[in-house]
Amino acid sequence: MASDPHQLHERHLASAQQSLDAISKLQDHSSFRLAFADHEFLMQDELRHVRLQLEYLKPQLVLEQHNITATIVVFGSARFLSPEHTQTELAKAQQELAVTDSAQQRQRVQQAQRQLRNSQYYSASQQFAALATRYSCCNKDCAMTIISGGGPGIMEAANRGAMDAGGESIGLNIVLPKEQHPNPYITPQFCFQFHYFAIRKMHFLQRARALVAFPGGFGTLDELFETLTLIQTQKAARVPVILYDKAFWQKLINFDMLVEEGLISAEDLDLIQYADTPENAWQLIMDYYQLKQ
Repeated sequence: MASDPHQLHERHLASAQQSLDAISKLQDHSSFRLAFADHEFLMQDELRHVRLQLEYLKPQLVLEQHNITATIVVFGSARFLSPEHTQTELAKAQQELAVTDSAQQRQRVQQAQRQLRNSQYYSASQQFAALATRYSCCNKDCAMTIISGGGPGIMEAANRGAMDAGGESIGLNIVLPKEQHPNPYITPQFCFQFHYFAIRKMHFLQRARALVAFPGGFGTLDELFETLTLIQTQKAARVPVILYDKAFWQKLINFDMLVEEGLISAEDLDLIQYADTPENAWQLIMDYYQLKQ
């Protein structure tokens, strides 16, 4: 009797999960464990290259399975909070100052005022991501998915803006002692955790079709200058690199001095564009790719 022809295309070899299920019935000793299910074995320094590969492959396969090929990277400080949060903190600090007038309380009020002022960047990141996502939802052929570092601050605002617009977004979270935890606005299946900065940064740029850098600290500068270096050296294709708030960036970095000292070429300055509103930042990307409204 002929066998079912559908069996020609079914799995022929036992799956790893089947072996894992079978061996789970044996004694729980390291010598009995399958190599890929042995945590102590995988955590050895000699297995670092395997962990690097796995950390690269997990997001790679998931994003490929969901046909995500073009992204807009949003960088910026993890320390900028939302306007609603900073307004609450300022009101609380002012109330405490009214009760106890001390140098420490006055400093807390000043810090809260600074946080409220800087919350403009949170709002701008949220608005920019909403603009880009709204366009992508309506123009699937030109869709670009928002991708952030997955944490709080500017990153949270970007993922939040994408959610506001009814779209999906990606978060590449790095495990750190403080400051970094996945924000609640990332599309759940696109929330990835990283141990290695290098693999995380590779995933930022692998599908990047634009990069928008809001004010930030060491991490933002690291990611910005690595991007510029890769484009300058033609290790990566040119994409729009937009610095949000021209006054901030020109105060922080004297790019003209680098040209004057012969450390970069005058043409390298063309790799950078500035924007002072979310609408302006999105328009620069629209213009670069000649997208229609």
